[in-house]
Amino acid sequence: MKRAAAPLICAALLLLTPGAVRAQDTPAASDPGAEARIAAEMLGDATRALDDSDSAVSRVKALTQTVRAFEAGLRAMRVGLRSAAIQEQTVADDLASRDKEIAQLLGVLSSIGATPAPVTLLHPTGPVGTARSGMIVADVAPALNARAAQLRLRMEELADLRILQQSAADKLAEGLASAQTARAALSQAIADRTDLPRRFTEDPVRTALLIASAESLDGFASGLSQIALDETPGSLPGIADRKGQLPLPVQGRILRRAGEADAAGIIRPGIVMAAPPRAVVTTPAAATLRYQGPLLDYGNVAILEPQSGILLVFAGMDVVYGQIGQVLPGGSPVGLMGGVGDPGTQRDDEIVPAELLEAATEWTQTLYIEVRQDNTAVDPALWFKTDKDE
Repeated sequence: MKRAAAPLICAALLLLTPGAVRAQDTPAASDPGAEARIAAEMLGDATRALDDSDSAVSRVKALTQTVRAFEAGLRAMRVGLRSAAIQEQTVADDLASRDKEIAQLLGVLSSIGATPAPVTLLHPTGPVGTARSGMIVADVAPALNARAAQLRLRMEELADLRILQQSAADKLAEGLASAQTARAALSQAIADRTDLPRRFTEDPVRTALLIASAESLDGFASGLSQIALDETPGSLPGIADRKGQLPLPVQGRILRRAGEADAAGIIRPGIVMAAPPRAVVTTPAAATLRYQGPLLDYGNVAILEPQSGILLVFAGMDVVYGQIGQVLPGGSPVGLMGGVGDPGTQRDDEIVPAELLEAATEWTQTLYIEVRQDNTAVDPALWFKTDKDE
């Protein structure tokens, strides 16, 4: 028993060597808790905006802004949730990799605590050895306590992150439901809207013939004037003075620029944007709706004419809004992107937690944007405000 303190001190010294202190003990660079709280505030603001939109003078405009607010809040919540999950996994892996070390530390602490005080004061080499061992124990004990405190903080951090993930998941589910309510209200408000001016009346027979005969977007766009009846002469104010400054029609990021080949080697003159599920697509400026509906292999298409000789083509939406011939104000919704899931399976915002942990889930939809000037496709970057350094 006189030698009992020596192995305990050796074990403690091993635990306190530089190699035992891991890089994971340093605080994480990002704070998922702060990210989640900011996202929750954004969703709260969007929910209040949804309530306020009931009394708004322009309900369509108010609901469009509300849906955009939900998109931003949901995107931020997904980022915060993924960050919390990644950090939780990092802490869990760190603790799992140190099971043996933690067991040793607990054993040393419990053994020291259980050793009778008189024994720890004795040493086989006599009073000098006892004094030296006492000095070592005096140095080791605070470090052991600090190491134990570090591990305790890591375990508390792990517990807090798991609670945060559950709270964020619940808030995300509420936000998804509220966003869908806002989108449904937006669709209804658009259907009820009767105050938009019309520049022309569509001839459905000519439209059907044009669709059947068109072999390309070029051919279809060049024949759009044929489907208009009783068109009002003149043009809208135009967008010439806003060249290069038009806002992109959807919140997202550019995947391919004009002239870049896709995975199949197909090159188009427009840009392709990645967008979140059910994102709203809006008009960048006041424009006449020249066409809306399915077209060739582009999916649902909206073709806008902000001024004579210029057409904006948005393709790939799940839902399209408006009536052909109407003049839509700037910032008006022209459609919604698709939801998450297989084609033909309408799941809207039903996103399972496992999918939320994947970075790609945030940008599952693609919108094709083409600008045609005097019936010739031009680079949309000349007209839209894009990040040229992307």
